[in-house]
Amino acid sequence: MKNKGFIVFLTILISLLCIYYLSFTYISQGIQRQSVEATQDADGTTNVVEKQRYLDSIWNEPVYDLFGINYTYKEIKETELNLGLDLQGGMHVTLEVSPIDILKGLSGNSGDQDFNAALTEAKKNVRGTQLNFVDEFYVEFKERAPQKELAQIFATAANRGRISLQSTDAEILEIINTEVESAIDRSFNILRTRIDRFGTSQPNIQRLQGTGRIQIELPGVDNPQRVRKLLQGVAKLEFWEVHQQQEVAPVLMSINSIIVEEMRNNPSSIELTEEEQQTKDDITALLSGDDSSDSLATTGEDSTKNAQLDSLINTRNSPLFDLMVNAPQYGGLIYNVKDTAKINRLLEREDVQAVIPATMKFLWDVQPKDKGEDLTGPDLLELYPIRTNRSGKASLTGETISSATASLNERAEPEVTMQMNATGSRTWSKMTRENIGQRIAIVLDNYVFSAPYVRGEIPNGSSSISGGFQTIEEAKDLANILKAGSLPAPTTIVEDVVVGPTLGKVAQDQGLNSILVGLVIVIVFMVVYYAKGGLIANLALFFNVFFIMGILAQFGTSLTLPGIAGIVLTIGMAIDANVLIFERIKEELRNGSGLKAAISSGYSKAYWSIFDANVTTLIVGIILFTMGQGPVKGFAITLMIGIVCSFFSAVFITRVVVEAFSKKGDASKLSFANAFSRNALTNLNFDFLSKRRLAYVFSSIFIGIGIVAMIVKGITLGVDFKGGRSYVITFDEPKSPTEIKTSLTDYFDNAGTEVKTFGADNILKITTSFKIDDESDEADAAVREELINGLATSTGLTYMEDGSQLAEGNFTISSSSKVGATIADDIKNSSYKSAVFALICIFVYIVFRFRKWQFGLGAIIALFHDTLFVLSAFAIANMLGVSFEADQVFVAAILTIIGYSINDTVVVFDRIRENMGIKSGSELIPVFNESLNNTISRTFITSITTLIVVIVLFLFGGAVLQGFSFALLIGIIVGTYSSIFIATPIVIDLNKEKTT
Repeated sequence: MKNKGFIVFLTILISLLCIYYLSFTYISQGIQRQSVEATQDADGTTNVVEKQRYLDSIWNEPVYDLFGINYTYKEIKETELNLGLDLQGGMHVTLEVSPIDILKGLSGNSGDQDFNAALTEAKKNVRGTQLNFVDEFYVEFKERAPQKELAQIFATAANRGRISLQSTDAEILEIINTEVESAIDRSFNILRTRIDRFGTSQPNIQRLQGTGRIQIELPGVDNPQRVRKLLQGVAKLEFWEVHQQQEVAPVLMSINSIIVEEMRNNPSSIELTEEEQQTKDDITALLSGDDSSDSLATTGEDSTKNAQLDSLINTRNSPLFDLMVNAPQYGGLIYNVKDTAKINRLLEREDVQAVIPATMKFLWDVQPKDKGEDLTGPDLLELYPIRTNRSGKASLTGETISSATASLNERAEPEVTMQMNATGSRTWSKMTRENIGQRIAIVLDNYVFSAPYVRGEIPNGSSSISGGFQTIEEAKDLANILKAGSLPAPTTIVEDVVVGPTLGKVAQDQGLNSILVGLVIVIVFMVVYYAKGGLIANLALFFNVFFIMGILAQFGTSLTLPGIAGIVLTIGMAIDANVLIFERIKEELRNGSGLKAAISSGYSKAYWSIFDANVTTLIVGIILFTMGQGPVKGFAITLMIGIVCSFFSAVFITRVVVEAFSKKGDASKLSFANAFSRNALTNLNFDFLSKRRLAYVFSSIFIGIGIVAMIVKGITLGVDFKGGRSYVITFDEPKSPTEIKTSLTDYFDNAGTEVKTFGADNILKITTSFKIDDESDEADAAVREELINGLATSTGLTYMEDGSQLAEGNFTISSSSKVGATIADDIKNSSYKSAVFALICIFVYIVFRFRKWQFGLGAIIALFHDTLFVLSAFAIANMLGVSFEADQVFVAAILTIIGYSINDTVVVFDRIRENMGIKSGSELIPVFNESLNNTISRTFITSITTLIVVIVLFLFGGAVLQGFSFALLIGIIVGTYSSIFIATPIVIDLNKEKTT
């Protein structure tokens, strides 16, 4: 093997990188344990508020020293391996910005019947599609009123200067599209700011391009209702005057006096620096006579020491001044981000509030900004003393802004130009006239986004803001913020998933158990079957799992429950490459080759089979990642990383180790079989192809029964595909699903409701279509209330909000999810598209690699057969009373089965291609039969090892993954069957030459 040195170097390098990134996870978990220990009450209960305060206090403090490089707790949290919501609890929300309300706002809420009818119809047209709403609206509008122009609708006073009666439809459509995109960006920026201030660690917010949707994940959230209000609350944009330094200074001095007086009365409350603490300890030691020197302090010396101690205590200022960071030419109240919590606690005190005038309040910068040459840093925030009025309401708000745009001025500096309506212009003129040379703060949701100085009166409502932007993107963000109140762009929650921390912990344990049990069984099997070669394969397996975890941490990807399923599946599939190689080596040794020659030939002949099999599975992973959503993406990322890692570890790492053991050619040092496995499944001569018609009949009958079952009973669809609301309810004791379903009928107005056990007899999953078409918060609350009332009445139990300490006589909602009808349609459509696209891509690749369309079509027919077979198995199981839910993760299972099945098929096809090259001109059926017999040992071993881990997943993976693992279980069996009895025979039947 060439480049062994490079493989060793690369393995060491990747290992070190994995250790480096995983070390942050180890340190983070240690800090979490410390925070729990430091904030536990006497009864062992953790004080959640104090725990968060403890973590906040070290957020920007160095806590990890790695070879002289210090990392703060914030940097550690950003780099550690993230856990998905399903493994730690939390909330996943998808919001949709309504383009209908944007168009209504632009039109001044026009009452034109054609306009409003076109909006309604356009909404129906785009549902479940990727169509552009504005384009659909225009088509519908023109169909209803071909003689009308858009200017008749949108040429309003609010749009003066942008849209006139002379504006063409094309010009107006461009403005509308710009406003819709701007509204989505605006909503995204506002939500991002709110989420950053929410206080959850590792929040994730992203805009789903081309959909008008925004997706948010909040790990560890324990108050979902607060999150919903936060996300859907109307943006409050205000303009406030800022107090001058001479006005705020007396107030600050008064606050300082209160705190200093308290410190004098209670010296132990003073937070000293390390140097001051050492000085205090030294003085105290001298006064107590504990000094180790030979001489004792005299009475006069005692007096001096006491004076030093008093001075140390009494000359301190309050944190309001001590923590302040300032520069000579800059007079703002500036603090380090890590100290803002201390300042907030100080300002919230009742005695401090009493000395703050009614016309003054303090607001923070929304984010750190550059404060000048002498005062820079990414962790500095300014605290603004805002001038209020007696009513507490701002004189000027965002509703008065008609437009705001970002551009470069004549000096090529980013600036924002803003135009107000007539009402706003009058107020703005007065504010700017009275505050020349002073600052006016632009405030959104009680955070200051900008505080520009007023250079002169602005009489016409047209203003420009410049000088405070580092990039044009910052200017664009402020322009979007300024427009926050100019147009209505409400957000609707179309998907809402809440996972309780208790359920997340259970999922963690189940996932880890699946990995450990699957690993142990596969490791033992490989050693038993392949002797010392099995040990080498297990070493590759260890590197594979280790690399997956390290790379997930390096990329900042969250590990989810479907992701763990991907790892479990990768464990089984990773063995396949080693099985291919070892079976080839055994075959070469049986043919009389020496050990070195057998190893070289085995790796060479197996390489392209492994490569093709991995590429086809990788294609499926890429499609899942590109077209999937939510948990499917987590599974796809893990699957793709696992494929790449398993290929590298099985093909390259094992070869380095194998060749190191076989340097002297001594077979006793290295073996790939024991007495019973050396000739197992060899010298077979089974006529597989003669049974193909029997296989066709069997498959047709089974799939036919499945289709009938689908028509009669159907498949249990999850809320992902049909929309609705789903709840996981934990009771204090087992409950009957049938009785619970009957009791909820009246509460849910006879709407479709499903109730089934969820992993345990005392846990039920309740799914209902009650109020399915109403996606409002009020509907969510109403359904939840009816559910709680129905369960409480029928069981006599009391609802408990916090399920972590579920007591006798109680029940709790462990998790909940809502999927709107619109997003359910989108998920269904994307699922169909991803399956079809996967089949097309695989067909193209197979034809490219094997140069015959018959191979490509045979593979696709087999994959289509496998998909129908699994769907039929689900339908038949449902008809027999065993219901497995089909959801997004089920789609991932179907596509994974496609990947696994094509993996198996490609290995068979590769051997057929090899044998056809050796026996050119021979009849096809004998060559195909020989190839199937050649690969049967590999097919059997791979299927067994993969089935082992999938069975473990089915038994220990928990209720969330039962449908997924059942689909894989059926899929692996039928995938192995179809590669032998469907795919290969189809290729024969499509060939007209030499088929007898």
